[in-house]
Amino acid sequence: MRRQLRLLVAATSAAALLALGALTQVPLAAAADEPLSQGRPVTTSSTEFAWSTGANAVDGDPGTRWSSTAADNQWIRVDLGSVQAIDRVVLDWEAAYASGFRIEVSNDASTWSTIYSTTTGTGGDQNLDVDGSGRYLRLWVTQRATQWGVSLWELQVLGAGGVGQPGDTTLLSYDKAGSASSSQNDGTCWLCGPDKAFDLDPASRWAVNPDTGWVDDGWIAVDLGAAAHISSVVLQWDPAFATVFDIEVSDNGSTWRTVHTTTGGTGFKQAIPLNADGRHVRVHMRDRSGPYGYSLWEFQVYGTGGAPTAPPAEPADPNFDDLDLVWSDEFDGAAGTPANASRWTIDPGLPANNELEVYTPSGNGFHDGQGNFVLEARREDRDGRQYTSHRMNTSGTFNTQYGRFEARVKVPEGRGLWPAFWMMGSDFLDGRPWPYNGEIDIMEFIGQDPTRAHSTLHAPAYNGGGGYGGGYSLPDGSKISAGFHTWAAEWDSEGIQFSLDGRDVFYADRDTVESTRGPWVYDHDFYMILNLAVGGDWPGPPDAGTPFPSRMLVDYVRVYQ
Repeated sequence: MRRQLRLLVAATSAAALLALGALTQVPLAAAADEPLSQGRPVTTSSTEFAWSTGANAVDGDPGTRWSSTAADNQWIRVDLGSVQAIDRVVLDWEAAYASGFRIEVSNDASTWSTIYSTTTGTGGDQNLDVDGSGRYLRLWVTQRATQWGVSLWELQVLGAGGVGQPGDTTLLSYDKAGSASSSQNDGTCWLCGPDKAFDLDPASRWAVNPDTGWVDDGWIAVDLGAAAHISSVVLQWDPAFATVFDIEVSDNGSTWRTVHTTTGGTGFKQAIPLNADGRHVRVHMRDRSGPYGYSLWEFQVYGTGGAPTAPPAEPADPNFDDLDLVWSDEFDGAAGTPANASRWTIDPGLPANNELEVYTPSGNGFHDGQGNFVLEARREDRDGRQYTSHRMNTSGTFNTQYGRFEARVKVPEGRGLWPAFWMMGSDFLDGRPWPYNGEIDIMEFIGQDPTRAHSTLHAPAYNGGGGYGGGYSLPDGSKISAGFHTWAAEWDSEGIQFSLDGRDVFYADRDTVESTRGPWVYDHDFYMILNLAVGGDWPGPPDAGTPFPSRMLVDYVRVYQ
């Protein structure tokens, strides 16, 4: 809904400009017909200016564009994230258009099929009916119409979408018996048997045994429990993926029929449409992407028949236009009093990340009597450390999935200071180690960089310095540390929108993460954490100019669902 509303806003803006005679672009698709290409990763043959990148052609904004260098055989490619059914392509050309071009599709970005071509392109607004499917769509320019390069305000790919996706079919493979050529079980991948590919847990995986399985041939199979019609297979690969593999089916688990072959496997998430029948389904891997073996986070089979087991129900996605306050702390306690124990669990002890402080059980966290909670870092000796500070969380009082999580905070400035408002997957409390439980950093701030804050996701395949996220500044470039600001995360099954003072700063799209980084591990309960760290791998140590005591002030924390 959030993305659809943004698309409607962009379309309304375009219509208003058309009325003023300022634009001649085609209006954007209606919200119910949102392009499959909207906000997807884009690659181009070239870019004319730093501000005219390929992403501008799929951002839904009719006032931004992609432009190439002045040469023929230029191209723009969009990754739709999975194999999609495509029935229409909308091209909104700038004055520098192509008279000759073709539209191509591919499942692997290597082997291409042409679904449209012309040598008499007219530029302007072109609404092209096509018939094809693929994960990737490429516009290849064979002839420019001007002496310049080519330029597009918008490239929109439309269609029913979801070829090889669940759709109206059923997940048949959940909790079914699996088998494999070999399985890993050691300190690197503990209990990584084939069942882990069928458990709908994106943080567990199957991997071949390093002693016997790091060879080109390997396989994993699932018994669906009864004969089934198979409409698709979805694979979420670990970095140890297969570049060449077959999908095979069998009635008895011993005689196999090949129903799909891939020779250009790209790893990450692959959705493969099928039209096959059988009780058993096998991925037969024949060529490795690197020196290691093969590993899958998820192997999902969709179709009809079989003997499906219903997976646990997920909560409904929130409507971010109609939310209720379900949890809050306004920090109205008397001066000097600790955090409300019915809302917060104090988290004392030694830190991680090579931080230099010790978190104390009391004294470093208190109400200031003016409607704020203070997390105070001090330069003082305690338990062999030179600094003390405060950390608290809702692990014992509030764990939940989805919603809007918001805090109004004033962060301290100074080298080596590291305040944060973040969330940890609640299965961490049951012994699942980080980062398999998932981490959502709504706000992190590094004291020596006072104009920037950061929002980041951490998971098994992307964590630490390789986490998925971004930094951002205030519109005027002023110091974030100069006053209070409101950080928020709107989280549902499709992604997480991070914002600062009501301005969107970063969107983590589930499909993009799965197609470019690794599993999405955030569909379960999380709890909130507030802390002020001193030193650590990211900020480094304080220096002589770092002020102590330093205070992180929290005006409120609120959750809406």
